Amino acid sequence: MATIKDVSKLAGVSVATVSRFLNKNGYVSKEAAQAITEVIEKLNYRPNNIARSLAGKKTATVALMVPDILNPFFPEIARAVEDAAHEIGYTVMLCNTDNDADKEAKYIETLIQKQIDGLIISSYTIKPEQVVNLQKHSIPVVLMDNAFPGQDIVSLLSDNRGGGRLATQHLIASGCRKIGHICGPMHITSSRERTLGYEEAYKQTGQFMPSLITYSDFTVKGGYDSMIGLLDSHPDLDGVFASNDLMAAGAVKALIERGINVPADVKVIGFDGIHMEMMVPELSTIAQPIYEIGKTAMNYVVALINQEPIDKKSRLFAVELIEKQSTKR
Repeated sequence: MATIKDVSKLAGVSVATVSRFLNKNGYVSKEAAQAITEVIEKLNYRPNNIARSLAGKKTATVALMVPDILNPFFPEIARAVEDAAHEIGYTVMLCNTDNDADKEAKYIETLIQKQIDGLIISSYTIKPEQVVNLQKHSIPVVLMDNAFPGQDIVSLLSDNRGGGRLATQHLIASGCRKIGHICGPMHITSSRERTLGYEEAYKQTGQFMPSLITYSDFTVKGGYDSMIGLLDSHPDLDGVFASNDLMAAGAVKALIERGINVPADVKVIGFDGIHMEMMVPELSTIAQPIYEIGKTAMNYVVALINQEPIDKKSRLFAVELIEKQSTKR
């Protein structure tokens, strides 16, 4: 295996020059950079990241922490993060927490010990003090789909409240008069905001009542169980807005099992915009720009690693209504 000394010898430059070139730290002439690049390709040289880490250098590795890898939203995020990382020579370590706070805490401790360069977190159980602790260990953090107001933490969020309004307004415009809402966990920022958007839009019709909201857990089973509960309480429902696409899929399953036609009898819309073409009927949804969010998260965490300025500590992404069969007139 080629070493940095082999590269410096063949390129005719010092080891320090090769090090500055590899770490992008300090001046390297164009001639030296070209010579080093040619030798690296010839020798197929790869920096020893473990040695660089022990020496206090960056390892070009970031971690992505997600709460549920079985939710198609998060593999799409992971794909975007990994694509962006590959473009700039970074490696991504995936940490799936299963919405388990203890598992999440163990991951964080391990990442601190491994001196990870940075961390992208999409979590429903993370606490602000955990993020602050990571920052104290010089590990930059970018939050996705969550925020801690008042904390100096970079956060990427979609327009969840606006999306909740848009979903509800779409159901109203499609002829729905009695609209139920399957809400996600209320301790999650995005879930609360989507519910607020539903309430703001539906209260304008004068038909809103608190019992039309049921609470679930962002899973297909949760959506199914909540839909059964809504039908038992409000058998005359003609519209449902679920706070994510998985719960919407569960709601459609429950409706079909009850012999209720979707969309002729009850129209259903979800939130996220994940790929669910296999569903019949195909699901209308409020789509987040999932790929753009993931790519932005990677670019932001690398900027923090390199101590580069970021234009906004909190960024809000626009959402889009995707109308498909489940809400057609």
